[in-house]
Amino acid sequence: MMQLPKSFYESRRLTTLVENYTSYTMDEVAMHVFETHKIAQQVHLQFNTPVLASMLQGKKIMHLRDKQSFDFLPGESLILPANELMRIDFPEAKTDNATRCLAMEISEERIARVVQRMNEQMQRTDGREWNLMDYNFHFTNDGGIYQILQRLVYLFTENHPSKELFVTNMVQELIIRILQANSRKAYSAQSKSLASTHKLAYVIEYIKENIQRPISNEELAAKAYMSTSNFYKVFKNEMGCSPVEFINQERITKATQLLQNPDFNLTEVFMACGFTNRSYFNRVFKRTKNSTPKAYRDRFMAL
Repeated sequence: MMQLPKSFYESRRLTTLVENYTSYTMDEVAMHVFETHKIAQQVHLQFNTPVLASMLQGKKIMHLRDKQSFDFLPGESLILPANELMRIDFPEAKTDNATRCLAMEISEERIARVVQRMNEQMQRTDGREWNLMDYNFHFTNDGGIYQILQRLVYLFTENHPSKELFVTNMVQELIIRILQANSRKAYSAQSKSLASTHKLAYVIEYIKENIQRPISNEELAAKAYMSTSNFYKVFKNEMGCSPVEFINQERITKATQLLQNPDFNLTEVFMACGFTNRSYFNRVFKRTKNSTPKAYRDRFMAL
């Protein structure tokens, strides 16, 4: 769970139990930290610029236009377009256990400049251009995005004469990583339908079909008709992670599904997902889900 720096707590003042927030504003970007100390329903929130919302603590239930309501939990983020009306429930907020959420407003002009630079320097394998991010994109923060958000919280609350330059660089990286995460999710979700026309989609579909056994970079590079070094560079450029990291993410996704089935014991789960070592499976699962496989299963079965 992301921790806010001590300076934030020292500067804040509680003004309302439901919509208390602290804001820091710079050119084309702003950061707001919202705290809710009371159970509430159908609280409306809206921004006039695109926004990244990221949960820090507690739980929200989000109601968005044309989207089924969903739980919004720590470690997750949501990309929203300008003027999107959010209707939010706070089912667990308490005075001594606030629900906290970070909201980063980023101007469309800033996003467009980063996208233009990506198209100049990070060409995609299939010739498509990078575009503005998909909105209402709900995802779990990867390690890179998590660290950037932590750093931005620190920078916004720090009294440093160069902090606007620091923030500019971090926001650029944040936009790039979000676009890569969006690309990763799109390829993964549509790999079967795109496999005949997109090299990376074909590789990802191959990974899914062979997830239960060891898969090497050399094997994947051969499937993409690339050298191993070029394949690694292209994959990381578009997906935002290495092939091994992506394979592990897919294996953990499958593991979470199998753990919900009591017919599979823990040994059967990690072997079915392509892990050959139980301790390595436990480490990867805990790093990804912030829980051990056993604790995850126990919590699911208790629902």
